Amino acid sequence: MENRAVGVIAVIIKERTASASLVNEALTKHGDIVIGRMGIPYHERDLNIVTLIVDASTDEIGALTGRLGQIPGVTVKSTLAKV
Repeated sequence: MENRAVGVIAVIIKERTASASLVNEALTKHGDIVIGRMGIPYHERDLNIVTLIVDASTDEIGALTGRLGQIPGVTVKSTLAKV
C-alpha cells in the first residue's frame, strides 16, 4: 500500500484577476485528491484565501503545491499528517 497523507493546503491569491484561472486550472487537474475546499475573499486586503483538505501520497500533494506555488501572486503552505 502506498504511503498516504491527509493534509491542509492554504492558498493566498494576491492578484485574483491574473491568477485565479491558473489556480482553478491546477485544482481541476488535481481534483481527485481534494476532499474539501473553502474559498473566502478578503476585500479589505485585496486577497482571496482558499483552503483545501487533501488525501493523497506526499508526491501527489507536492505536485499540486508545487504547481500552485509557481503561479505569480500565489503563496502556498501545507501541513500533512500521515495516516
